[in-house]
Amino acid sequence: MYLFWLRVAALLYAGGCVAVFPAVFYNSIPWRKTCVHLGGLAFFFHFVSVVEMLVQAHRWMPVGVREIESLLAFVVAGLFFLVWWLYEAISLGIFALPATFFLVFVPALGPNRYQFPSQRVWMSWLVAHIIALLLAYAALCFSLLASVLYLVQERRIKAKPKPGQSSRWAPLDWLPPLDTLERLALATLEFGFPCMTIGLIIGSVLVQQTSLGASYFLDPNILASFAMWIVYVTLLSLRLGVGLRGRRAAYVSGAALVVMMAVWAVNFFSQVHRFGPQ
Repeated sequence: MYLFWLRVAALLYAGGCVAVFPAVFYNSIPWRKTCVHLGGLAFFFHFVSVVEMLVQAHRWMPVGVREIESLLAFVVAGLFFLVWWLYEAISLGIFALPATFFLVFVPALGPNRYQFPSQRVWMSWLVAHIIALLLAYAALCFSLLASVLYLVQERRIKAKPKPGQSSRWAPLDWLPPLDTLERLALATLEFGFPCMTIGLIIGSVLVQQTSLGASYFLDPNILASFAMWIVYVTLLSLRLGVGLRGRRAAYVSGAALVVMMAVWAVNFFSQVHRFGPQ
């Protein structure tokens, strides 16, 4: 029965993850209340699951990777709600709630390795995983390109030629306005973030049918992918939360490009992305 409560908690944590971003980025009071209520219910059912799991096993210490993951997720969620209760710092939920969900998600699949019903189903999930991550990286690339074009357009506007004098920026008259480039950079980030999140979740499911188990989270490429997810959150926080715009936002996006290239580089040292269903 503890597995049922854990799955309920995982679903509620997922809802809390969805609600926390508009609550923080757009300072939305309704989304803030939704996030707190969903997260609170998830924490309650998670507590029931942990207690029932340990009582059923006739011990008070977790044994096994999945039990430790569930208990660690419970601690992370508990610390977040403690900080929120003391300081109302819901912005920490951007990192705490997704981390809790990822830690709970795998144990909620079951005590044993998850088995796909057929090879075709496994391949369908694998294709979805690849497409989601490719869309996420493509969206980030478009956002970086829009930021670079923003810098170019800004320089072109400032370099106004004198009457009767030709400008070396004339071939770039086709560039859209600065506001359009700014909105394009933000829109592509907002599109790529859920793609990255979905890709990581599907990857967590796929690896359960392999012999890697919990070592999946120690793979260099997986760690780099989660780092890329944090980069996405940071960029969105700076653009939506802090209100970073213009040249500074373009420079930050350039730093994100370096991180993305590092993610692709560590893929050569990955063992996870060479597996097939076992």
